[in-house]
Amino acid sequence: MLELKTRKPSPKPPIEITDDMTMPKVWLGKCRHYGAKKAAMREKEFGIWQPYTWQDYYENVKSFCLGLKALGLQTGDIIAFVGDNRPHALWAEMAALCAGAIPTWLFKDSLLDEVEYIVHHSGARFLVAEGQEEVDKGLWIRDRCPQLEKIIWEDRKGMRYYDDPMLISYREVQEMGWEHEREHPALFEEMIAEGKADDTCLIFYTSGTTALPKGAVLTHGNMLSMGKNLLWVDPISEDAEFLSFLPMAWIGEQMMSVSEGIIAGFTVNFPEEPEVFLENIREIGPQVMFSAPRNYEAMVRSCMVKYADASWIKRKTWELCMWIGYKLADMKCEKKPISWYWKAAWWLSYGINHRQVLDTLGLRKLKYAYTGGAPLGDEQFRFFHALGLNLKQIYGQTEISGISVIHQNDDIKYDTVGFPIPETQVRISESNEILSLSPCVFKGYYKMEEETNKTLLPGGWLYSADTGFMDEDGHLICFDRSKDVMTLADGSLSAPQILENRLKFSPHVQDAWVIGDRRPYVVAVVCIDYGTVGRWAEGKGIPYTSYPELSQIPEVNELILDLVKRVNMRLPKAQHIKKFVNFYKTYEADDDELTRTRKLRRGFMDERYKDVVDGLYSDTDFIDLDTTITYEDGRVARVKYGMKVNSMPEDG
Repeated sequence: MLELKTRKPSPKPPIEITDDMTMPKVWLGKCRHYGAKKAAMREKEFGIWQPYTWQDYYENVKSFCLGLKALGLQTGDIIAFVGDNRPHALWAEMAALCAGAIPTWLFKDSLLDEVEYIVHHSGARFLVAEGQEEVDKGLWIRDRCPQLEKIIWEDRKGMRYYDDPMLISYREVQEMGWEHEREHPALFEEMIAEGKADDTCLIFYTSGTTALPKGAVLTHGNMLSMGKNLLWVDPISEDAEFLSFLPMAWIGEQMMSVSEGIIAGFTVNFPEEPEVFLENIREIGPQVMFSAPRNYEAMVRSCMVKYADASWIKRKTWELCMWIGYKLADMKCEKKPISWYWKAAWWLSYGINHRQVLDTLGLRKLKYAYTGGAPLGDEQFRFFHALGLNLKQIYGQTEISGISVIHQNDDIKYDTVGFPIPETQVRISESNEILSLSPCVFKGYYKMEEETNKTLLPGGWLYSADTGFMDEDGHLICFDRSKDVMTLADGSLSAPQILENRLKFSPHVQDAWVIGDRRPYVVAVVCIDYGTVGRWAEGKGIPYTSYPELSQIPEVNELILDLVKRVNMRLPKAQHIKKFVNFYKTYEADDDELTRTRKLRRGFMDERYKDVVDGLYSDTDFIDLDTTITYEDGRVARVKYGMKVNSMPEDG
């Protein structure tokens, strides 16, 4: 059994975790330290950035916490949250923690059955819902969740005629809190003082790629240890700016906005809407950013589209500057000495090209850029390092509070995830699976003892179900989920996500699904990028009316055929994609094709689109698909579409 070694961090950790330390206690210390002198957070509302000091943070948390107590909240009660990233959401979560309650988050776009499952399974007594849409979901499920007592709403838009006795506004709860404080003036800080590090902090429901979501129980000690050790590797200044735009239901966002935010004391900024975060990044110019691979992929696509639309001289300038950038990035990755003239060439390229690109993306001031949740493709990773961005891959899982392994500043490799963070041990088992031991490892799954016993091994080791290897420099290579690793026709192993990421490096591909396990050859189901391919078609004078029609136009099939040829040229022959179809739509979480964190649910896809897979492995040139689609309001409709099977030439 191989064991990865932790790289020695800076001499002193940013905080010492004791048995009686909790998130609210650390938060309270920061509120007392900064008071009204420093912004704890900002929110963009009506086009203006509204700041909130640490004193504002304290007052809002205190009033909401005591309001919950006035409503009958007890220590250990569970509160469900659903909505966008906003200061009110963070205040409410911290208020619940201060009262000794346990927050659990739902994704804002969760369907009714998903909301019902988590609220019912967790036994939540209260639901904190942002606005009308989330309130409607709560009212819809209440008959099947009898333990749910109150729905607390914050955004008044659309709520004018809602008078159900189950509903109460956020402001009303705060007013009840101020009244409660007059009767119990010392209660708030007394509740905070009672907390212990081993108390349950959060229940995080996993994305459910193969089965029903499982509620991972994380303690205050888990969350603080994770924040401490990540800051130990990458110290973040209290003056740093961070943009919070990923769903709060994702452990990665909690890792940054909450754990690191209260330990480091940096300012958390909330966009007007998650969909416009790219504009807000440019306005804020953050020094720290954490994002899912899909957002970095979207940035690469936008750059490639602008490159394709540029003039001849601009394209040639881009190509030369990026060639220099790639050259230096590769030398750093391979730890080769870099001569003065290559450094000079890179700085010249930076002034001409890279700086402008990073400025356009809003990334120029970034000191630490992180990606996690799924591997970012090596092509995309290399692209950002060519621009000079200090992008790092994070490896972890919800059950270890989000992180166990990360790249180091001076030792980044495109196809690895780096070294274990301090206080974390990582081993590769005899079956090549990744095991972790850390103070960040969760207590178990809520109400699921059998599942807990499968994941928590003797000695406290966490079983990841990921296949991994250690390279010659001691880096961890996370190959793929063990159940997803493909055994190809020649007996070699391959990770489908590696091939998918290479396809997605093209601006014309939004998503891809690669199949080939124990099959005669590898095939792919490609989702074109509607905006990019649409502009390409318009430039060619090719008419179309919809995504399904655009995806099947012969010229578009040829466009993706050329892409697959280029991808195949860089792959071993056994990994060559022999056939593909352009899918009639994009993959959607609402259709159960993706998890809420945008991971492919491969088992579901295999079952639902069996006809497509069978067609790709037959002699047919055309696949007729009869299936269903789910609309946002829950309606289901049956649709029929035809898709051309594209076969690669023998040498492709």
